[in-house]
Amino acid sequence: MSLISTLARLEAVDSGRAQPLATVRHRHLTGSPLVLVPLTTAGEAGAPLGALVGTDRAAPRLLVVAQPRDRDLRFAFLAELAEAVLPHIEAYADAVEPAERTEVDPETGKKVKVEVELCSDAAQLIVPGRAGIDFVRLLGRSMRFRRTAEDDPDTPYPAPARVPLLGRWLTHYGERARVPGSSLLLAATDLLNRHWATGQSSLEDQHLGALLAWVDPPDGESGAVAALRAELERDRAGQLVCPPAGPATDPAFDNRLLAPAIERYDRARTALAAAEDGLDADTRLGELSDAEREIRSLLAAVMLPTWDAVWRGLDLLRELPEGARAEDRWTRDRWSFTGHRDRVRAGEPPQPRRDDAVTAAQKLASRETAQAQLEAQEALDDPLVLAGRRLAGEAFLGEVTEVEMAYSESKRPSPRPLVTVRTDERPHLGERTKVYRSLDGRPQTAEFVRYAAGSAHAEPGDTVHLVLRITDRMGRSKEPAPGSVPEPGDRIAWTLFEHDQRGGPKLPDPEDTPWTHGGPPGAAVAGGGPAEQPDPVTAEDIL
Repeated sequence: MSLISTLARLEAVDSGRAQPLATVRHRHLTGSPLVLVPLTTAGEAGAPLGALVGTDRAAPRLLVVAQPRDRDLRFAFLAELAEAVLPHIEAYADAVEPAERTEVDPETGKKVKVEVELCSDAAQLIVPGRAGIDFVRLLGRSMRFRRTAEDDPDTPYPAPARVPLLGRWLTHYGERARVPGSSLLLAATDLLNRHWATGQSSLEDQHLGALLAWVDPPDGESGAVAALRAELERDRAGQLVCPPAGPATDPAFDNRLLAPAIERYDRARTALAAAEDGLDADTRLGELSDAEREIRSLLAAVMLPTWDAVWRGLDLLRELPEGARAEDRWTRDRWSFTGHRDRVRAGEPPQPRRDDAVTAAQKLASRETAQAQLEAQEALDDPLVLAGRRLAGEAFLGEVTEVEMAYSESKRPSPRPLVTVRTDERPHLGERTKVYRSLDGRPQTAEFVRYAAGSAHAEPGDTVHLVLRITDRMGRSKEPAPGSVPEPGDRIAWTLFEHDQRGGPKLPDPEDTPWTHGGPPGAAVAGGGPAEQPDPVTAEDIL
């Protein structure tokens, strides 16, 4: 936790209201996100109980599994979920715009630009909390390998036709959520925690109701009091007034309301199966419908407060202006969305249960790069975030007092002007440490030369003068391009971290994977044994 975050939390405790951690919104929000509030049964990992889903705040679609142990009812729930989610995704998959992408020519080995399609926008999925992201990932894993009757007429329990396709999309969204800065799949609690600091613990911040109580408390009430009420207040029936739906249910709800309702549903279904004539069957069918409506009513009452809380959180976030570089990260999400659309339409198989060594290393490297890029871009977009980096000695703000033209010592001298900067801060500078500033949206590099006379041994809080040498982005002529060199009086934010992260070394092709990392896929392992098989199907793979 940075010093800025710590100070903000202390101020939140003192004031009774969440304090801002950002002045801009660092995540992209589409005009019509798909909100999903899932609910699962207690004691059975990943077994769906119900969900609210939709893009219309006033008209969510309620999906319910009246008996979660019934395989057919679970498949019917997943089929309804596919009907609710896939049309929204496919609507974005068909709207495209021309774009250019750099590829390697297989014949010449040179990089060439090719004209491709890029989705004009992408479907965005919002869940209440981090546990909802895990549930989406688990749903995708359990659905994408299911066999349909069309795939295999002899499969014992065929899944509805669109369920495996939804599983592939949810798996992609779950994997993309692990990329820092991605906005395809977002948790409302993570979004709010990124932009506001509360006076409670990080664990308590995962309760959406309590979090909103700090960010937007009722008039005249402390956020701490409102958050405590959101967490603990119960009605006369002993039920939480603000159920978390996170996606697990409250034990009091399970024991006092849900379990008896499911038991009545089971008795009604058993009685319907034992009906002896049509008139008796009609009566039993009515009792079964009443029992199912009761379950639907109970689950809707649990999920609706969370549904409203998600939209309320989105309203608060939309009040912040979007960061300048958030659109660039969303463009990368659009490329990811387009790439998965192309793989699905090309008939490629589902994502494997476990990545090979090269793919895993590539994912890890790309996520590390994305994390560094995100931290740099947030600091460049937001002066409040930059203040935290300045306090940590990773950036500084200074005023240019003098510029001395100098040149490199080479056959063709290039401009290397020396810039003297006055600052009250203490960045961690060493000999020839590189610093960067933003010039027309691109980073310009300088290196630390020395402290000016009398500044090397200054006391904390004193003004110091730093001499920096500009090394690039001045054009190719002997004289620097206009505007490429700071002028006296300019106040500039310099960072010790790079603005653009370089990629790592090129990894070998999967068929060239060394034996120390499992050998080429499909090849025999050392000793002549059979190749390692994929993970066996476990209870997590089948809901």
